[in-house]
Amino acid sequence: MARPLSKTSPSPSESFGVRLARLRKERGFTQVELAEKSGMIQALVSDYERDKLRPYADVVVRLALALDVSTDELLGLARPKKRDGAEGNRRFLRRLQLVDSLPKRDQDALLRTIDAFLKPARRATG
Repeated sequence: MARPLSKTSPSPSESFGVRLARLRKERGFTQVELAEKSGMIQALVSDYERDKLRPYADVVVRLALALDVSTDELLGLARPKKRDGAEGNRRFLRRLQLVDSLPKRDQDALLRTIDAFLKPARRATG
């Protein structure tokens, strides 16, 4: 499924592992979630992100599909395509869904805390 990296591999400005981790985090995925979406185990995702392993082509394709990027973008051969703001907020949206599953009393307490944090921003804009 993967080959160990050789010590003579060329080093681009951003390694495959660093790019993979960045793209994963930008989309709000944990390593476990990315592993599940791409049909592998978390340990492999970790090894790829730490540049311990170099993925075969089929793994690059699976990771790119899971991250909704081109293989060229994942490999650093193409510039990232522009994305709308919603895609960058998946982690935030996932947390909101979890808040929605809380009991009403806990939701109200959390909203009061959020409102307290947002109060200075509301004053600045309004």
